[in-house]
Amino acid sequence: MEYSNRENINLIEKIKEHAELIAALIAGVFILLAWRLDINEQTTASVLLYITAFCVGGFAKAKEGIEETIEERKLNVELLMVLAAIGSAAIGYWTEGAILIFIFAVSGALETYAMNKSQREISALMKLQPEEAWLVRGGFEPMKVAVSTLQIGDHLLIKPGERIPADGVIFKGQSSIDESAISGEALPISKYQGDEVFAGTVNLNGAITIEMTKPNSETLFQKIIQLVQSAQSEKSPSQQFIEKFEGTYVKFVLLGVAIMMFLPHFLLGWDWTTTFYRAMVLLVVASPCALVASIMPATLAAISNGAKNGLLFKGGLHLEHLSVLRALAVDKTGTLTQGKPVVTDFIIRDGLERQATLAIIAGIEAQSNHPLAQAITAYAKAQGITAFPQAAIEDIPGWGIKGIIDKKEYQIGKPNFVGTQLAHEFADGAATSLTEEGKTVIFIRDANGIVALIALKDIVRNEAKKAVSLLKELGIQVVMLTGDNEKTAKAIAKEAGVTEYVAECLPETKVTEMKRLLTQHQFVGMVGDGINDAPALATATTGIAMGEGTDVALETADVVLMKNDLSKIAYAVRLSRKMQRIVKQNIFFSIGVIVLLIASNFLQIVDLPLGVIGHEGSTILVILNGLRMLNKNI
Repeated sequence: MEYSNRENINLIEKIKEHAELIAALIAGVFILLAWRLDINEQTTASVLLYITAFCVGGFAKAKEGIEETIEERKLNVELLMVLAAIGSAAIGYWTEGAILIFIFAVSGALETYAMNKSQREISALMKLQPEEAWLVRGGFEPMKVAVSTLQIGDHLLIKPGERIPADGVIFKGQSSIDESAISGEALPISKYQGDEVFAGTVNLNGAITIEMTKPNSETLFQKIIQLVQSAQSEKSPSQQFIEKFEGTYVKFVLLGVAIMMFLPHFLLGWDWTTTFYRAMVLLVVASPCALVASIMPATLAAISNGAKNGLLFKGGLHLEHLSVLRALAVDKTGTLTQGKPVVTDFIIRDGLERQATLAIIAGIEAQSNHPLAQAITAYAKAQGITAFPQAAIEDIPGWGIKGIIDKKEYQIGKPNFVGTQLAHEFADGAATSLTEEGKTVIFIRDANGIVALIALKDIVRNEAKKAVSLLKELGIQVVMLTGDNEKTAKAIAKEAGVTEYVAECLPETKVTEMKRLLTQHQFVGMVGDGINDAPALATATTGIAMGEGTDVALETADVVLMKNDLSKIAYAVRLSRKMQRIVKQNIFFSIGVIVLLIASNFLQIVDLPLGVIGHEGSTILVILNGLRMLNKNI
């Protein structure tokens, strides 16, 4: 019984979704029957069926047009179509008027389908959010509770195949997670204890327990939905212009129709029926339906396409701006680079055993929370060292660490801490060349001199070089802004393929540089992930934030990269440029069709049925052209 009710509800929802198309098809059946009756000279029955077709097929658009006219106090294309249909019927052209209503209803249903299609991805995304979760408390059995009742700090069990109900950190277990719903990345990602997981993603193979870190309303999943919904409701400047233009244009059409109803009769000698008929044809063919539909379906489809590929646009305006981008400023740390140092070189004194020396260094560094110390400890573990010797340490702020292991004292830190001369001479002056490569060099000294040298570097992201190359191919100049020193900045810029860079940037310096770039290139983007990037993101034509960045950066930016994949910026630019091409195609095509049909009407070449087909056919074509933006092959 319950299954049957669910089926009935789904059927009702589908009928509501396609109500306009169903009404149009029913109207088409009535028109066909009326036409058959008209052929058999059953005039009264034929007219009654035509009137029924008018009411069924034209109700939705007539209601929409009248409501908009009353509420917004402006004329619109729906009103023009209704007037044209009524006018045609008034002079006895019932069939033509009914066909006009039918095709107008079909194109309206198609336009509604286009809007629904572009929003369907977001509706499907919303359904991915689980409504229930397995709550774990103490030694009790997991119990199923509503997600809305969960609180930060709750422990949740996620079984294999289940969707993760909340943002959190893995407390116990490990698994592969399908994050395609939020990042667009098809390959699953391995997650271990301490790794972050997101609501709406799928746990593929291992049972995991997570600790909830964000309330349900603030999950990354909810942010995605809110951002895309906001973007879809925000109209681009082009769309706003077209909608303003529509009201003025409709007034001119009505004025032209009024003149057409009288002037040809006196100037060209047309009879009153022909004059009125041609005025009705003008009312149809001059209507800007196709022009009005040139932008919005394409824009909504592009926003949906971006959402499926890990790109969140906060509005059509920002999507348009990307198409004219000429330069892109890129923050270094966390954007071009991984944002954390890793060991790149480890050189030891001749005669020492490598693993034993590394174990001693790691034993001292393991007791420090400094990022460089953590990187060295991680490197030791990666080299297979699992047990570190116990060390007594003394932290010397700003200089380094002193450590004692087996009554031997070691110093770890900068050259001026361990001895500048010794440091520079060690390993034939290797430190100089490593520093030139933008690496941070740490030395370890004992009573006999320098024991070892460790070089660390915040390495360039794997996709950074590819991203910079793709942007250059699109004619976009990439400029790196960083707070690092000149040597480090130069090394990173060279490795990433960036041709221009500005070192030692403070937040205010980044804003100054952004203004300089805007003066040079007019349309400039900015990519960043930290609080210090927020002022520059706000100054740029288009601010682009990394999805794992700070909340301030995410709020300030106009575009968000959900997977931190810089190559997606090139995809976004291509998406924007394709959308602009389609919009231009639609506008030129729709204006061309209007001009051609108006001229043909004055020459009495086109009749009302052909005018209806030409006008509404062009509307259908521009909508279908706009829907091409849903195609992933950009």
